[in-house]
Amino acid sequence: MTKQKHKAGFVSIIGKPNVGKSTLMNQLVGERLSIITSKAQTTRHRILGIVNGDDFQIVYSDTPGIIKPQYELHQSMMRFVNSSLEDADLILFMVELGEKYNKEDEILTKLTNTKVPVVLVINKIDQAKGTQLQDKLTYWKDVFTPSEVITISALNGTHVKDLFGCILSHMPNHPPYFPKDELTDKPERFFVAEMIREKIFLNYKQEIPYSSEVVVTEFKEDDKIIRIRAEIFVERKTQKGILIGKNGSALKKVGTEARAEMEAFFGKKVFLETFVKVEPDWRSKSLQLRRFGYKS
Repeated sequence: MTKQKHKAGFVSIIGKPNVGKSTLMNQLVGERLSIITSKAQTTRHRILGIVNGDDFQIVYSDTPGIIKPQYELHQSMMRFVNSSLEDADLILFMVELGEKYNKEDEILTKLTNTKVPVVLVINKIDQAKGTQLQDKLTYWKDVFTPSEVITISALNGTHVKDLFGCILSHMPNHPPYFPKDELTDKPERFFVAEMIREKIFLNYKQEIPYSSEVVVTEFKEDDKIIRIRAEIFVERKTQKGILIGKNGSALKKVGTEARAEMEAFFGKKVFLETFVKVEPDWRSKSLQLRRFGYKS
């Protein structure tokens, strides 16, 4: 009896901000690994999510949305995107229903010239009206020639199983790259910081979310409780005041919401302490970006 071949490969999910990459990643992995908000640039890192079966392992990369860099931080984010293109076995190029691309766009040029198979994923089909979806399919086939086109609603899970079947068919025969019980390459501290950062994105407006970075300085776990200390960095004293709020009320709300999510994620009680610090112009400083994990 011949042994069944094992498939394994890397799948990169790329596209502009807010097209639903993180939502799709979480649907495919079956876990909430990537933070999701309605604001652009929520994802700053390349996050790997690993899906295992008896005869396959798929390693997904959720990447930052493609933007024109304004800060050194943005340059680092775009380096994550480029690295994910270089080592992919399959690229999911994700667009939303109303989106158009200019042929001069750098990313479209890269995708047109790559030897890696590219699946065009048109998201948010639940919002389609009349002939909009068919019109969009015709439009994309005129400007781009992907290996396949799949239409989905990542939010509702529509056609995600079809997309998974397509992904699996493109995976090469290869042993697993990671142990079969691993879900991601990121440590627990990373997800703690992301949960806090998500609550900042949800609770504050204007510059605060984009000027904030979270560093977990302590993570101590025993049988009954996890004790966590986190520092939130902002660029100006005025931002620190807004983040903390009157009598600490705003920061307390962030902490309460983040702690609840952590307890659901880890399955045990969490004690969370948060502190706000000012680090002027950290988004433009290589040394600070390295400290925050954006540079190797």
